[in-house]
Amino acid sequence: MTANEVGPGAKLDQFTIVKAIGHGAYSDVYLAEDPAGRQVVLKCPHESIMGDVATFDRFRRELEIARHLHHPGIQRPIEFTENRSRPYMVMEYVEGETLRAMLSREKRLSVDKVVDLGQQLAAAMAYAHEQGVVHRDLKPENVLITPDGRLVVTDFGVALMAGARRLTWRWFSTALGTPDYMSPEQIQGKRGDARTDVYAIGVMLYEMLAGRVPWDGDNALSVMSQHINSPVPPLHELNKDVPPPIDGIVRKCLRKDPNERYEDAATLKADLGRWRDLNLTQFIFGDEAIIAPPSNSDLRLVLLIFAISAAFLTASIFLLVLVYLIGHAH
Repeated sequence: MTANEVGPGAKLDQFTIVKAIGHGAYSDVYLAEDPAGRQVVLKCPHESIMGDVATFDRFRRELEIARHLHHPGIQRPIEFTENRSRPYMVMEYVEGETLRAMLSREKRLSVDKVVDLGQQLAAAMAYAHEQGVVHRDLKPENVLITPDGRLVVTDFGVALMAGARRLTWRWFSTALGTPDYMSPEQIQGKRGDARTDVYAIGVMLYEMLAGRVPWDGDNALSVMSQHINSPVPPLHELNKDVPPPIDGIVRKCLRKDPNERYEDAATLKADLGRWRDLNLTQFIFGDEAIIAPPSNSDLRLVLLIFAISAAFLTASIFLLVLVYLIGHAH
């Protein structure tokens, strides 16, 4: 099958192409049917890099990682061809839409919806982390939502399994992360661990609640610089309906120091499940201590204290001036 033949009705071995459903940095994704009429997903590398050893190894590793993951929240692999000149992967077909498509349509989601999707995403990644797998490229394009609300994580193409060799770092390749969702340690070229995925989940939680990612810019370097150097834009300024505990959970995910984030996705999932009962003191981080706008009563108290302080200062200055004038009068 050549590039000109990819389209409805084209054949790839025993599979018949129905339509293209995705285009990635180094592969294309197609909806297809097997001889029995079952719908499957075919993931094929771009023709321009077919036969490339590194690409073939990446595909092989993705399949090997996926074969270790058996969770309803992770897309299931079916088959992998060993043909170097035309490698492809067969995955289960998950009916639904990407989280990106959902956000494009709805802009931002309700708190309850975000908590539900966040728990499902954290559960899937907690399972992967237990198997020693770090995804490293979590983003709305790699998350599917079925019509009944089930979340499924896809594309483990740049995932790492414990003990696996490290890939060569390439600054501008989406193969090692997408700038909007990359953790500071990824940007700095470090290997990353479960907390790297927690950071990406935090970016997605923020985006689902705010209708935008925390940081954007004219180019990838600008965005990556902000991930490393810029504080998190206050979430409550973009969505006043976000409760302080949810705000705190998102901030904890987005801490620049991995040691200050949730240690793994399982802990994050637990907090999302009990957010109404969380003690807010755990989310106080130095210069980011304020995690929600003051209430009206708090604001009145602050203004009262300010007014009393101002009056006391004015009276003190008046008395000092009066004492000075009396002293000089004699």
